[in-house]
Amino acid sequence: MFEGQPQAEIDRLIKGNPEFKQLYQRHKELDKKVLDAELGVLPIDDTTLARMKREKLAAKDRLTQLYATLRH
Repeated sequence: MFEGQPQAEIDRLIKGNPEFKQLYQRHKELDKKVLDAELGVLPIDDTTLARMKREKLAAKDRLTQLYATLRH
């Protein structure tokens, strides 16, 4: 998600900010579930998939905000 950003900086934020860590882990979890659902590995209905995509996007938006605020 933070392509092009130093991994050490992301790791520092994960270790130093509980909200960032929780959102980062949740985003990764949702990313895997959405991918599995789209590939047909995880059988879920369209409504649930749409909800998961919205939650994933909301987590990404908040992570981006936190990253901009906390990185300095």
